Amino acid sequence: MGTVNVCETFVSIQGESTYAGLNCYFIRLAGCNLRCRYCDATYAYNPGLDVPILDLVTECRGNKAAIVEITGGEPLLQSGFRELAAALRDQGGKPVLVETNGSRDISAIPTGVIAIMDVKCPASGASEAMDLANIGRLRPQDEVKFVLSDRADYEWARDFVRRHNLATRCHAVLFSPVFGKLPAKEVGQWIVDDGLPVRVQVQLHKVLGIK
Repeated sequence: MGTVNVCETFVSIQGESTYAGLNCYFIRLAGCNLRCRYCDATYAYNPGLDVPILDLVTECRGNKAAIVEITGGEPLLQSGFRELAAALRDQGGKPVLVETNGSRDISAIPTGVIAIMDVKCPASGASEAMDLANIGRLRPQDEVKFVLSDRADYEWARDFVRRHNLATRCHAVLFSPVFGKLPAKEVGQWIVDDGLPVRVQVQLHKVLGIK
């Protein structure tokens, strides 16, 4: 097996996606091609350490976490990503999630590995980076996340969901207000008012005050 460039690994509570609340082994790969205004992991922009994929699989198998997530940065930038994801799927013994910013071809994510794909809203400053072809690449187990900074982001995301019939293309569509900026209660009321087939998502790890 090869190597991947790793920013950090840690075990914590999964704070996002429909897997929120589960204890999770995180592999944060280094490097990102976007600079979202609300990014809370800017330290992952910098190069990390080259780590053998086999070591990561062994560490994953050796801890008590229920699931594993490859995150970043942007994991799909790395040439070793696919090998890592496949090895964790085949040898790690846990469900594997990949958090991706939507700018890279998600068909690189192996079968049986779950994509948690962002669609960047205008206030992120990165909405033009979206690879729209990824909408057609979504699989039934995948999830799509919109991070909302304000009402304008909500309306943009609402229209995007409707235009692309997004709720029929994947397992879940998640609307996640920026923590500390946009109240989740407001987003929830907007969703109710519009009858939108999406879920409100709060960043549970931040609510709990853990990493």
